[in-house]
Amino acid sequence: MAERSFVEEVKKLRLGQGDVFSGEGILAVTKALLESGVAYVAGYQGAPISHLIDVLADAQDILSEYGVRFENSASEATAAATLAASVNYPLRGAVTFKATVGTNVASDALANLASGGVLGGALIIVGEDYGEGSSIMQERSHAFAMKSQIWLLDPRPNLPSIVQAVKMGFELSEASHTPVMLQMRIRACHVHGRFVCAQNRAPSFFIKDALEHPVRDLNRIVLPPASFLHEKEKIEQRWPAAVHFIRQHSLNEFFSERADDVGLALQGGCYNTVIRALNLLGLADVFGNSQIPLYVMNVAYPLIDEEFECFCHGKQAILVLEEGQPNFVEQNVANILHQRGITTRLHGKDLLPMAGEYNTATVLAGLRAFLERYDKIKAEVTAAACQVRIPAVTLPVGELRANAVPEDSLLNAVHTRPPGFCTGCPERPIFTAMKLIERELGPHHVSADIGCHLFAILPPFNFGNTTMGYGLGAAGSAALNTPNSNKRAVSVMGDGGFWHNGLTSGVANSVFNRSDNLTIIVDNSYTSATGGQDIPSSSALNRSRSTGHAIEKAVKGVGVKWVRTVRRTYDLKTMIQTLREALTSREKGPKIVIAQSECMLNKQRREKRQNHKAIAAGKRIVRERFGIDPDTCTGDHSCIRLSGCPSLSIKPNPDPLRTDPIATVLNSCVGCGLCGEVSHAAVLCPSFFKTRIIANPTRWERIMHRVRKKVIGYLQRHDAKRRARYDF
Repeated sequence: MAERSFVEEVKKLRLGQGDVFSGEGILAVTKALLESGVAYVAGYQGAPISHLIDVLADAQDILSEYGVRFENSASEATAAATLAASVNYPLRGAVTFKATVGTNVASDALANLASGGVLGGALIIVGEDYGEGSSIMQERSHAFAMKSQIWLLDPRPNLPSIVQAVKMGFELSEASHTPVMLQMRIRACHVHGRFVCAQNRAPSFFIKDALEHPVRDLNRIVLPPASFLHEKEKIEQRWPAAVHFIRQHSLNEFFSERADDVGLALQGGCYNTVIRALNLLGLADVFGNSQIPLYVMNVAYPLIDEEFECFCHGKQAILVLEEGQPNFVEQNVANILHQRGITTRLHGKDLLPMAGEYNTATVLAGLRAFLERYDKIKAEVTAAACQVRIPAVTLPVGELRANAVPEDSLLNAVHTRPPGFCTGCPERPIFTAMKLIERELGPHHVSADIGCHLFAILPPFNFGNTTMGYGLGAAGSAALNTPNSNKRAVSVMGDGGFWHNGLTSGVANSVFNRSDNLTIIVDNSYTSATGGQDIPSSSALNRSRSTGHAIEKAVKGVGVKWVRTVRRTYDLKTMIQTLREALTSREKGPKIVIAQSECMLNKQRREKRQNHKAIAAGKRIVRERFGIDPDTCTGDHSCIRLSGCPSLSIKPNPDPLRTDPIATVLNSCVGCGLCGEVSHAAVLCPSFFKTRIIANPTRWERIMHRVRKKVIGYLQRHDAKRRARYDF
């Protein structure tokens, strides 16, 4: 179950010739694939293109009408290898995954694909981001494009440009027999707009045709001597063909080319930000009409020498804008200018940050410095223009003074809010159990992995010494094995990482090398961190995928002997006993603990819809949630320190003789029961209670509620009178 359904939106994919499509960037990409006659699509989810996988999954009925094969791949390497279908056959294929971690995983397949070349168009759609939307290292997929000589498209972030890039990407690939990479930033993925549709079309060559008429070409296999010829072919044939195609079809764009003697050369993905910055400087209008010449590189690799020479003609300086580091484009441009004897001054990272996202404020500062240097704008004029104003709420003077808070106290009072587990997350009790075990057995080295469970490196758990990549939790502790210690290293991986990479690189490797470490596999039924997509071990019934394959059988299948499965992670007592046994057992060999419970976020999405329908139909529905008795709570707060649940908070103590705040449960509680389990397991106060919230109660329940209400009301009034005697 993905976090968002596109069942309604995908109906727009049926729009025909001349119809106007209005929607999100991700949907526009899918529509462009259908209009391009794609034969197959594959991919692995990851921000910011997770939704593209979800759209394709929801659009399978439409895809099948045109004979398009869609695969939700096991990993990025699987997806990239799928493009092998385009090597010998005129099949247009596309794959998608997150860059750069996805490109890292897929690099072997991509290198082989780029070496042998393709006959059919091969498009690699990578999601890339250097800002707050990214949860990975700030590397560039540009390096992979250069390394393997894969052409890189970076279109302007509007729907017509994105659709055009998809279509021209296939044509460029076929014209140069080279795979093409299409870079999509997070804002481009989710930008809204419109474009005029073309007719969807079936592939000109079907997968069935390839199966029935197989083709074999030794020259396309990466094996000497063919592999030596591939490099020569890249330089002598594919590169010139690509450059000719790019120039012939004007894939790069010039705006206001001769308007001034300075200019901006920018990646297409930066276009909207640059126009906004120029608009704030009074040098462009909101429609993109610029007073400064712009050279927009919708093709970020390869660069076109002749176009740069043309753009630099008559200009004393240009500024190159490229996000991320190293400054590949700037270095390439410097080489072009040097080889062609062009004396135009080149600026780039000297006026702009070396790394990070180029947001409006960043670009504004860089453009201002560049234009002031060449006297295109005056400093006193831009000082006011560069201040992006935010509308303020004006309070009355008296109220303003009353609410004034010293800046220093704000810095001390407002804490950072790092990401954390959702309310009721089934992964939280696993780390609560580890925290309690740590009290008994001391600290252990914990090798972390990519996924929601990585939040355990933050307070209140503070677990995790290293993390090396998706599904590499167990591999990250591989070196920490020795018979000279009675401590075992602990590694953690999710079920998504397990099926992606962990089964072979982690578990099978541990068996082969006779590791004596413990691996905890968090089995919450989905790849929760990427949006809740199904995986082989998902318990949900998926009409187009085979699910329900137990992780326990898989690990036993590769030779693990010591395997324990905890069916309900919220059972803290069982969780603690299982971890204790795994860390103290004298039996040698890898230990696997599979901790199962469904992702609470997905469970709530499903159950809330069901409950709303049932309540509307008049059916009796019972929900559970927990509370804390304010008179019993001691104010110890160990329940908060050992679970970190967002629904646990504090409030003033009702006892006038005590000043410590007490714990309280907010209305966001989903009734998972962990806080009560923690109180019991840690031998804390018995202040937690469980309540049942009944919708559409029976007649008997209504009568009992009225009786209880009267009795409790009487006791409360009696208690209030008693307290009043001692109030002064």
